[in-house]
Amino acid sequence: MSDSAASRLAQLRFLERVQVQDLARTRDWIAAEERLQEAEAHRQPPPPPPDWLIEHGIGAGRPPVRVHLGGCWDTRTRCKPADQDTARRALAEGVEACVQCRPDTALGVLD
Repeated sequence: MSDSAASRLAQLRFLERVQVQDLARTRDWIAAEERLQEAEAHRQPPPPPPDWLIEHGIGAGRPPVRVHLGGCWDTRTRCKPADQDTARRALAEGVEACVQCRPDTALGVLD
């Protein structure tokens, strides 16, 4: 075999190794994408927000300080879900209504 033919064969063997590595890398990417899609398919949507929230104060006893609609943007981390009767009762007992979402208007409890 001539040097030219041996050199060409070596180049082709090198190209083959590069392509095998590229194929392996592509298959890894495909497998990773399949895992992501599988995980996405099994993910549950988040539960809907509660209809009403009662915001509690800071400290011992943590009394209620504000009533919110469930989707209000002005809530804090100290909110607990509430049903309509609990929210209405809190407003009737003097708990402040959020000035952003106006739960008092939504509940028909106006001063």
